[in-house]
Amino acid sequence: MKILITDDSKMARRMIIKTLKEEIKSDYELFEATNGLEALDLYKKNKPTLVFLDLTMPVMDGFEALAKIKEFDKDANIVIISADIQKTSMDKVRELGAFDFVKKPIDSTKMKQIFAKIQKT
Repeated sequence: MKILITDDSKMARRMIIKTLKEEIKSDYELFEATNGLEALDLYKKNKPTLVFLDLTMPVMDGFEALAKIKEFDKDANIVIISADIQKTSMDKVRELGAFDFVKKPIDSTKMKQIFAKIQKT
């Protein structure tokens, strides 16, 4: 399994990785991006199974990255992990095709739920 983690905060990426390591027992390949443009490039190059994507980032935000990744691959599994929990933001990412929306920080329970949903698709 290939996983792409995108957040401009190194600490946020580390927290996601830590939670992944606690919950994922199978082998996985990890890619990291610090903005939406890097995420788009890494997605096109590596076609990960799952993308964790922040919304508020420099260069290209998560909304635009989500739209562009979904344009490239309509079946992309993109989970938004953001502190921006405004209803308008949640509605917009769902409209753009996000697989799930998680309030930062992600915990083990939510990570398990995401992987259970992924395995059903």
